[in-house]
Amino acid sequence: MSDPNHPRSPLGGALSPLDGRYAAQVERFAQAFSEEALFRWRFAVEVAWLRALADEPGITELGPLPEDIAGELGAWVDGFGQRDVQRVKDIEARTNHDVKAVEYYLKERLAQHGLDARAAEFVHFACTSEDINNIAHALMLRDGLESAWLPLAEGLVADVWDLAEEHAALPMPSHTHGQPASPTTLGKELAVFAARWQRILERVRAVPLTAKFNGAVGTYAAHVAAYPDVDWIGLTKRFVEGLGLEWNPLTTQIEPHDALAEVFHGVVRFNAVLVDFCRDMWEYVSRSYLRQRVVEGEVGSSTMPHKVNPIDFENAEANAGVSSALLEHLASKLMVSRMQRDLSDSSALRNMGLGLGHSGLAVRAARRGLSRVDPAPEVMAAELDGQWEVLAEAVQTVMRRYGLPEPYERLKALTRGATVGAEEVRAFVAGLGLPAGAEKALLALTPAGYVGLAASLVSLGRRDR
Repeated sequence: MSDPNHPRSPLGGALSPLDGRYAAQVERFAQAFSEEALFRWRFAVEVAWLRALADEPGITELGPLPEDIAGELGAWVDGFGQRDVQRVKDIEARTNHDVKAVEYYLKERLAQHGLDARAAEFVHFACTSEDINNIAHALMLRDGLESAWLPLAEGLVADVWDLAEEHAALPMPSHTHGQPASPTTLGKELAVFAARWQRILERVRAVPLTAKFNGAVGTYAAHVAAYPDVDWIGLTKRFVEGLGLEWNPLTTQIEPHDALAEVFHGVVRFNAVLVDFCRDMWEYVSRSYLRQRVVEGEVGSSTMPHKVNPIDFENAEANAGVSSALLEHLASKLMVSRMQRDLSDSSALRNMGLGLGHSGLAVRAARRGLSRVDPAPEVMAAELDGQWEVLAEAVQTVMRRYGLPEPYERLKALTRGATVGAEEVRAFVAGLGLPAGAEKALLALTPAGYVGLAASLVSLGRRDR
């Protein structure tokens, strides 16, 4: 229980680590997904709808807005800030309804600038709260993706592509089932992750964010009751598309959120690849294939002075998991609503920024971890030089080409579960009776040189240039 006699510390008021320990790292997410941002977008939608109605010739009782008020509306939206939010919250304390509070606030400001009460009643005209909210949430998500999450995600992908290209030909031991396997290159393995993320981001960007504006249960009933001769379908379609969203004509009271779910699932997939990446990077650090840079003044362990821990990759893995747990729930929950509407989606959507914020925090940590590691070519080369058995695949495949008997079985007998060196492998090759050219090529092959087209593959996938 809190003690009123002891004031909170500077971090004592933060329930979420995004608002406390990590607040500085996710500041842009807070700006994009805060309640203040949601109020700002709601206000912007209310203003845009009033303007659309004023421009509709069939709504004669409203008509064009006075020039002075029309000129002010854009400034009100652009300048919407903490003072506006506080006034809305004051109104909400009375109404116990946040969307209605925005409506009343806009009416209040219009009255202060001389708009008559009859015209002001066209604020929120024929709208249900979800008409305002679904557009506000779509615009908020679009802004948050563009300004906060996508720049970080694309930055990570670019970082990994850069390293992949730099080390495209650097031989690296490979492991399948945790056991030594055919060698690869560091660049090729990094490029695999970059290409996976690249495809995911392309799909996230391609999701058309949908919105509706069709009234209480999606029938335009109130619209038609008031103005039966207005083309409400055409008007609301133009209105939604004018905001850069895709118009959805068939909904219940709520827009079904399928597009939001598609975006969230895309971020979840990005997170999954991020976890895969961080675990591999952690393993490469553990095996000393990657060397961590020592940062002056940092402590790796409170008791073991020698430690330099891969904490950034571990932090990224943890936050990616938290993000996916939240976004997986949102994606599945938001697509389900009882009959024409229940309010559970509204409560759930308040966590949209939290889910994306944890993903952004994870990406930041991964980029930081990546910036602190360098390849250790000598370590990888030494390990490869002790794994001549990995050439068994190459030798038996060449034997197959030239029709030598039981190639797989003979290499299995030589190498399975055993460690063989250069002399044993070369002696085996020399005794096969292969054509001179094939024998010469195999005798010249080393584990470090057995990387196929790995370096060339790196150049095939990048699409950000």
